[in-house]
Amino acid sequence: MNRQTVLITGASGGFGLFMTMELVKRKFHVIATMRDLKKKDNIITLCKQEGLETELIEFFPLDITKSASINNLSAHIAHLPSIDILINNAGFALGGFAEEVSLREYKEQFETNFFGAIALTQAILPYMREQKSGKIINMSSISGKIAFPGLSPYVASKHALEGWTESLRLEVKSFGIDVALVEPGSFQTNIWTKGKKVAKQSLLSTSPYALIMTAIEAEMDKGSANYEDPRIVAIMIAELCTKQKLSKLRYPVGKGVKGLLFFKKIIPWKLWEKLVLVKLNL
Repeated sequence: MNRQTVLITGASGGFGLFMTMELVKRKFHVIATMRDLKKKDNIITLCKQEGLETELIEFFPLDITKSASINNLSAHIAHLPSIDILINNAGFALGGFAEEVSLREYKEQFETNFFGAIALTQAILPYMREQKSGKIINMSSISGKIAFPGLSPYVASKHALEGWTESLRLEVKSFGIDVALVEPGSFQTNIWTKGKKVAKQSLLSTSPYALIMTAIEAEMDKGSANYEDPRIVAIMIAELCTKQKLSKLRYPVGKGVKGLLFFKKIIPWKLWEKLVLVKLNL
């Protein structure tokens, strides 16, 4: 039996971990990549608890910000019968205020969330073009369509990913390759806890934005109780992987996400701005 091969970045936690499990349930061959292979033990343990075939998972070390690491992966997959699906999932969230986030910090955010996805996609595309088929699923966010104060590095990286993905889909469609964006809302992943970083200057109590930061964090803490199960996103992506074709470019997912995106689209900016600032008591 020829199984389809799915390559996932950032598979050690959050959406990536649950994606791996859902794809194994559907009998895909999964190449689960992560920077630290020690973290694979968590995936193996959870899979065994659910009676899943861990033999279907191939773990591979990958740092998408390092060209040598990507080259090692590319050499490895060259020996596979096919590489059918790429899921660019690796990422982290950097918060902070535009005045205070250093260019170095902005670049670090983009290196992972944007340039890392580009670099890996460029490495995988020649294989997909040669086999005249493939799917590329890029993990965006509602932040890729809606900006929030105090999150400009993360928001900017996801907006960039959205635009690049739209161009990419148009460029590779004729080669039999489908490209799509998944845009989750608020889910219980570690991107807003252990995976979240804040610009150094914005953490200082002397920051002129300290009160705004307090308001934003209070709002996020208040909403965290309603964050959804990340398995919802993992199941959605696994189902996309089983489809013959990805008919749409964007797949928003999460409670109220579609309504919020539509609402922002139809109301005047002046009203939207007022609602956001009132929500944060600013």
